[in-house]
This record gives sequence, C-alpha cells and structure tokens, in this order.
Amino acid sequence: MKDIFEDPLFLPFIKFSKSIIKYYAKSFYFASAFLPKRKKLATYVIYSFCRYVDNIIDKPRLRSKEELNNELDSIKTELSIANKYGESEHPIIGIFIKVIKQYGIPIEYAFDLIEGVRMDLNYDRYENFDDLYKFCYRVASVVGLMMTFILGFKNQKTLIYAEKLGIAMQLTNILRDIKEDKVNGKIYLPMDEMRAYNITEEDIINENFNEKFKNFIIFQSNRAKTFYEESKDGIPLLDKDSRFAIYAALKIYSGILQEIEKLDYNVFKQRAYVSTSKKISILVSEYFRNILKK
Repeated sequence: MKDIFEDPLFLPFIKFSKSIIKYYAKSFYFASAFLPKRKKLATYVIYSFCRYVDNIIDKPRLRSKEELNNELDSIKTELSIANKYGESEHPIIGIFIKVIKQYGIPIEYAFDLIEGVRMDLNYDRYENFDDLYKFCYRVASVVGLMMTFILGFKNQKTLIYAEKLGIAMQLTNILRDIKEDKVNGKIYLPMDEMRAYNITEEDIINENFNEKFKNFIIFQSNRAKTFYEESKDGIPLLDKDSRFAIYAALKIYSGILQEIEKLDYNVFKQRAYVSTSKKISILVSEYFRNILKK
C-alpha cells in the first residue's frame, strides 16, 4: 500500500487534521510533538476524525435529536462503505480510512466511538459505574486503542492498558467539567454513588459544595488515579520511540487531578487545567528522568 504521507494529494487533509488537534486538544498536541513524524501525522488524523464525530453532539447547531441521530447514522454508513473500498471523498473520513488501513486499525473502534457519541446524545444520566464505564470506553478508550496501533506494540496486553488510560482520561474530563456539564443538563457522575454520599442532583445544579461533596469528589478522583497507575504498565510495551510521548500525555492529563486537589476539590470554583509552563516543566522533568534511567 502506498504511504499516504508521501502522497501530495493528502497533504491538505493532514494539515487540516493538525489544525484540529492544535485547537481542540492542546495537551495531546503538546505530547504528540515527541513522536516520530509519521506517527505524529497519523495521530493528527485519528484525532480529527474523533473530534469530528464528537462535535456532532458538542456543537449540535439547531438540529433536533432525531436529526443528530440521523447524522450519526450517515457517518456510520459512509464509514462502512469507505472501509469496504478503501476510499471516500469525505474530507475527514477519506484520510481516516487511509490511516486505519495503513496501520491495521480495526474499524470496529470507529463504530464504537459513534455509538458512544450516540449515548451522549440520548442519555444525560448514568445509574452506576458500569454504565458510565461503557460510555467512557466508547468515547475515550477506543481513541487510545486506535492510537496504540499507530504507536506500535507486540504484546496484546498493551491494549488492556490503553483501555485503562482512556478510562482515566475520560473520568478526569468528567470531574473537570462538572460545572459546565450541569449547565448543559448533564450529570455524568454515577447516580447510585451520589446517593451513597447523600448528594442530590440539586446539590450539583445549585453548586452546593460541602464536606460530603468534597469527599465524593475525592473518591471519584482516587478512582481515576487508580486507572492512571494501572495504565502505566502498558507504556514499556509500546515501541521505544512512542513511550515518552504517551508518558508525557499521561503526566500532563493526570495533572488536571492535581489542579482539582489544589482547589480543595471544589470543582465549581473554576475549571481546572494544566498551564503551558507546567506542561513544559513536566516534559523537562520526565525527559531528564528518562535519561537518568538509561
């Protein structure tokens, strides 16, 4: 198969993909800079497809729920046909199909992503963590699983750790965005766990931060940290030239949990984020840590 990164026909689409990840995912863009060129470009393409699908719900325009579901169906149909023939005139699906074919990425991951976004369209509450895990797997873990084929691996166990890292990152997103999500009518925190901590939907809607809510957020944060810790065992299983970028991404994204802790777990106070200077500090410290390990 012809290397798409050598084909000038696809250069505009790759540049567009780069602009998408640079705008929407600064942390991932930051970490991906440390990947070899082809892996980096493939990462841009994978992310731009995922962002395109995700934006159908995140930026619904004036479309009804039925129309948005139909839009997801149309993407799934075009993806199926594109996978059959190895081509598409769609500006995002076309280059995406070329990349997954080149790297042997199962198309089922893309279908799972679409169904995860559909869940986000049709559900605004999750009764328990099992239900939430399914959502997190579909919208986040499958992204990491697709990425793993680009990063390179030999041991199938690597995919288990990639799934865990995706769960950790999505749980982090949920904690970071509690205030924003409740404004949009969504509560992703497991309802049965809220009841266990005697927290109501009204507590979240009215931003009632107190000791019981703080303890609840600590519990949620610790679960995300556990997934991060468990996922680390998968990084040494990746190709050597991919490890630093993924460990950097893990450290930067898990740093959001540290920023939430600095807010005394008051997720209503402000949106937690890792500053550019902090990201640079993380990268430098990890770079020298890796050198000392050699």
